Amino acid sequence: MWAVGLVAVALVVIYCSHLIMKWKNPKIDGVLPPGSMGWPLIGETLQFIAPGRSLDLHPFVKKRMQKYVIWELYGPIFKTSLVGRPIIVSTDNEINKYIFQHEGTLVELWYLDSFAKFFALEGETRVNAIGRVHRYMRGITLNHFGVESLKKSLLPKIEDLLHTNLSKWATQDPVDIKQVISVMVFNFTASKIFGYDAENSKEKLSDNYTRMMNSFISLPLNIPGTSFHQCMQDREKMLKMLKDTLMERLNDPSKRRGDFLDQAIDDMETEKFLTVDFIPQLLFGILFASFESISTILTLTFKFLSENTRVVEELAAEHDAIVRKRENPDSRLTWEEYKSMTFTQMVVNETLRISNIPPGLFRKALKDFQVKGYTVPAGWAVMLVTPAAQLNPETFKDPVTFNPWRWKDLDQVTIYKNFMPFGGGTRQCAGAEYSKLVLSTFLHVLVTRFRFTKVKGGDVSRTPFISFGDGIHIKFTAKN
Repeated sequence: MWAVGLVAVALVVIYCSHLIMKWKNPKIDGVLPPGSMGWPLIGETLQFIAPGRSLDLHPFVKKRMQKYVIWELYGPIFKTSLVGRPIIVSTDNEINKYIFQHEGTLVELWYLDSFAKFFALEGETRVNAIGRVHRYMRGITLNHFGVESLKKSLLPKIEDLLHTNLSKWATQDPVDIKQVISVMVFNFTASKIFGYDAENSKEKLSDNYTRMMNSFISLPLNIPGTSFHQCMQDREKMLKMLKDTLMERLNDPSKRRGDFLDQAIDDMETEKFLTVDFIPQLLFGILFASFESISTILTLTFKFLSENTRVVEELAAEHDAIVRKRENPDSRLTWEEYKSMTFTQMVVNETLRISNIPPGLFRKALKDFQVKGYTVPAGWAVMLVTPAAQLNPETFKDPVTFNPWRWKDLDQVTIYKNFMPFGGGTRQCAGAEYSKLVLSTFLHVLVTRFRFTKVKGGDVSRTPFISFGDGIHIKFTAKN
């Protein structure tokens, strides 16, 4: 009896060992990059989500760059596995640009499972569906948040929003700047997308988004007690609220406002994927894209400004000069003034360069293809680490040091090749100009009308997204 038990245990051990070896050494038609697949199901996820204690590349990526650079001459590329998915990671700028240029033929848009379950598409084939939906999302976003909309209506509204909130913060004790900016950005974007009224709403929707962001890179185990389960519950509540708002407008045209949601309703006749179930997902995704990125970049801006008084002085000089040129010093910021902010643009670019909010951009291989001697297998994910170019010490001296003046000496070719804060290829962020305008207008209102002091905080880490520990607490006072 004991012998039978020992044989059974031995067979289980052999079988498990076989599965582990098969996982660690996947068979493909070609040569995989160097790297480790980690353990089955988990892969190297734990190393990926372990916090890095600086604004440099996340240690998960940087350690592997240093380890595998000896394997080839063109820049590190390696294999790994995250949340049970095999992934090719590229920190090579040439490879990344090549893959961006062949989206739709070699690769398609892809997210980790936790992302995919948020923005799942149904119906037609994935490639066609993703392509059609992306083109529509880009078009409708540009229509409401693009240059023409910014010029015609959004710029004064954004300036008013920032002045109102900074005035309110100036009457309070020190505020956690990430928290208050997150609420401000979410409420404003939600009001423009579907008429959300934060003051009169029963639920504070920005809280839902904050919790979801904290669970994005996690094992997609949708069981009670896990952070992902709570994340999915928050998502369902949000989608239900968005669907209720959609149905109200469909049933009562008097509730229409001419906003983002109303355009989606008007387009339901021509764009068949715009169903009553998909439109809420569309709104959800647009809100998520703007919410975290702008609030994180603005918070990081305060960290940099509080540590660099010379930058604040030069910003103040530039914006005071803008005000002095006006016939009426209290008149609103104009588009021409915004475009004239030379040093402000350097500050914005430098913050965007260092911030690198996502650790990388994800794609999925549609078929086997070759890059610099290695095979990317069909069905594998590809993580394009664009921050590697923006933090490359050969291009940007002391890359983690905040130095806006470096942009005076950078030529356009270098910038084009190495600066991609809003992605690349056909999927470059449609909200790029909106984000830059919000950042620039914030700086204008801040340095012309307020003073600020960092009271405490300032620690940052990558997990792999940027987080701020106990926050950055700022005390504002209004100028006379």
